[in-house]
Amino acid sequence: MSKGKTRFDFSDQTVVVTGGSRGIGRQICEAFAEAGARVFTCSRRPPQDPYRSERITCESVDVRDPEATEAWLARCAEPRGGIDVLVNNAGGAPSIASEEAPPKLTNKILELNLNAPLILSTQVHRHMIDLEDGGAIVNIVSISSHRPTPKGAAYGAAKAGLMNATSSLAVEWGPKIRVNCVVSGLVETELTGDHFGDESSKRQITRAIPAKRFARAEEIAHAVLFLSARDSSYVSGAALEVYGGGEWPPTVPQPEDD
Repeated sequence: MSKGKTRFDFSDQTVVVTGGSRGIGRQICEAFAEAGARVFTCSRRPPQDPYRSERITCESVDVRDPEATEAWLARCAEPRGGIDVLVNNAGGAPSIASEEAPPKLTNKILELNLNAPLILSTQVHRHMIDLEDGGAIVNIVSISSHRPTPKGAAYGAAKAGLMNATSSLAVEWGPKIRVNCVVSGLVETELTGDHFGDESSKRQITRAIPAKRFARAEEIAHAVLFLSARDSSYVSGAALEVYGGGEWPPTVPQPEDD
């Protein structure tokens, strides 16, 4: 699949994406719109630049507020009488030593990264279950769900919980609603410098990745479209790992850089 292009067809489908104003979420919105979908997204702040497609509508919605998300999903479903795809993308957390993290911050991290996507999934159920082809839910789950996350224990725990919720809901809601997750590795976005430092620091990080680079946001978007597509109708409860091969084992010497 070529960079920035998709061969999936989502014509006449309604797709909802949380956290779609920038980064991975924005690229997911653009990819679905390019594939023909009508896309509804939300964020805490409006996008700085206009979307490439007029098929994308963005609202200001706090995904941690169940009443606000319930009303928003109803608005998204109204044009076609349902929602075909939900992508739970909104998330994140600051890096902080666990012993210094105030309880209020820990609760906010869990609300955003676990509670919100779980509640949104239960709310979207009514907008999918009666559709002829059912619906698809895709959760964006970090590689932090797989490994220790020092200075991010609450975030890693939330993502691990979301992975469990993914497989649990896939069993409970099959066959009409498929639920999958994308296990995302390190992704190059406009915020990469804030998280991973300068170019020297980023090179040191990517040395441990077999692909020798960060993922591009569109590569995560392509994985989301694959899991959402009706052609993937037998894929449910899956965790699609998109992280460039994982990490080089710390006990094995790495090859010298070319």
